[in-house]
Amino acid sequence: MPQELVLTVARIGFLVLLWIFVFTVVGVIRRDLFAGARSRIVAAPRGLGSTAVGAGATRGKRGRAAHQLVVTAGSLAGTRITLAEQPITIGRAEDSTLVITDDYASARHARLVPRGGQWLLEDLGSTNGTYLDRSKVNGPTPVPLGVPIRIGRTALELRP
Repeated sequence: MPQELVLTVARIGFLVLLWIFVFTVVGVIRRDLFAGARSRIVAAPRGLGSTAVGAGATRGKRGRAAHQLVVTAGSLAGTRITLAEQPITIGRAEDSTLVITDDYASARHARLVPRGGQWLLEDLGSTNGTYLDRSKVNGPTPVPLGVPIRIGRTALELRP
């Protein structure tokens, strides 16, 4: 009799642990899938205000400097970010400067960094890659004005 009781308690305990595991997995998957729906649209990078880019500006066509990052395609089309001298992070993570809700974007997908008078695009080890026009970005790559940056279905451009 005591052996049957121990076996029954062990079975019930195992089932409880199994259900806790199942609910935890479902919660993580749900949070990841619907993170984009709860994300906020970022109109300007946090803490950067509307500060224009100083010495770290990208010089493109006719010597103009990049002052804005504009989303041209995707769920955030029309969003504009005023550039400053801080890096811009792009991805699905809540702490990204630009939170995109694209299914093909990684949590920390790419970064734009001002360096040496221009903006450099870096892929942060994303699953689906980052593209500058039609070329895959493999290392820090200078970004000219008006050339599309593609992250999944989302396209961005540096503008004067």
